[in-house]
This record gives sequence, C-alpha cells and structure tokens, in this order.
Amino acid sequence: MLKQNKPKSKILTPFVIILFVFTILLSYNLFFRSGSSEVEALSKYGSRGEEVRQIQTKLKRWGYYNGNIDGIYGTQTLNAVKYFQRKNGLTVDGIAGSKTLAAMGIMTSSNSSGSSANNSNDLNLLARLIYAESRGEPYTGQVAVGAVVLNRVKSSSFPNTISGVIYQSGAFSVVNDGQINLTPNETAKKAAQDALNGWDPTYGALYYFNPKTATNSWIWSRPLTVQIGNHRFCK
Repeated sequence: MLKQNKPKSKILTPFVIILFVFTILLSYNLFFRSGSSEVEALSKYGSRGEEVRQIQTKLKRWGYYNGNIDGIYGTQTLNAVKYFQRKNGLTVDGIAGSKTLAAMGIMTSSNSSGSSANNSNDLNLLARLIYAESRGEPYTGQVAVGAVVLNRVKSSSFPNTISGVIYQSGAFSVVNDGQINLTPNETAKKAAQDALNGWDPTYGALYYFNPKTATNSWIWSRPLTVQIGNHRFCK
C-alpha cells in the first residue's frame, strides 16, 4: 500500500511548490500595484481635497480660474486646468496628472524626485536675470521678464533651454555688463518660481524694452501685448 502511494506524493509535491510560488508572486504583484496607485493618484473631475484646493489657488492667482476655492474639482476647475494645459504646451485632458502638477509647482511623490538639481539651477539663473533686468519694477513686471525667457524657450526661433536663451549672444545686456552675476533677492526668486509655474502676464511676449531708453527702431515695430511698469512687452 505504501509503495503504491509514493508515486502520488512525487506528483503532488511539485504541484504544491508551484502553487506556493504562484501565490507569493501574485501577492507581491498586488502589493506593489496598490502602492503605485497611491503614488500615481491624480486630481480630476469629481475629486475633492487639499490638492484640488492648491490647484484652484494657483490657477486663480494666475488668472486661469474665477470660481471659489472650495477643494471641489468641478466644471470650472476642469476648464481652468485645460486652459492652463493649453497655454503651457501640456496634454489638454483636464486631468491634473504629475506633469501638470509639476508645471503648477505642486509637489507629489512622483514629480518631487525628478531632476531637482536642474530645476534649482534654472530657478537660480532665471532669478538672477530677473533681478538684473527688472529690480525696482512692479512684481508682475518681474514675473513678466521671467515669462519672456520661458516663452523664448518654447519658441523654435530661440534656444530650447533657459541658460541657452539667457546667454544667447546679444540677448540681454546684463550678461555683457556682469549684472547677471548679482545675487538675486527673495522677490526675484519668487518671481522666477511664479514664471516657471506658468504665470505669464505678457500674453506670450517674446521681447520687452524700456521705451525711455530704447534706440533700436526694429523693437518699436513689434506688436505690443502689454505694458507693465517701465517695460513694453511685445511679440
């Protein structure tokens, strides 16, 4: 009887081992899938909470959103997010995913671990330019100078990096006279961050100049978008 049962145990033992391994792998997969779903949480139509409130606050400050800051992702918030995405070259789906949140300056676990060193370098360089070019201008005017740099980065007519735009030959006189190396104050840093986050008070301008000191006739021919403080912004 015992000899007849041995073949069955040989067949069952590998099966039990395979079943055990499969169970472990399945549990492992489910665990990490559930973990990643928390990391990839998105704010979208119907969402509620603090992240939605942050989105509304940012968009209202920059003129994309006119509704209440209530933490409810309704139709107005959806349309405001789409407007922001459209203006900033993002996928226009109305979902505040990691790229959209990063563009707004809202940190999540998925975007905070990105190229933080590069972002810090860009922020510092942009703040230095803003300070050199527009210290003493209204705060909106300082953000506007940063926005011009970023608009050039997006344009095919200019270099595609912040440093490339700023150090392009003849682009900014403060590079030639050394003012670009001055230490920016907190206002310039804040203005640079707002510009990087998508606030563009210039309505897409690629140039700006002070009409009191400008001697180049060509710059006067550019279509005006807005005047802020002592600077005229144009395309």
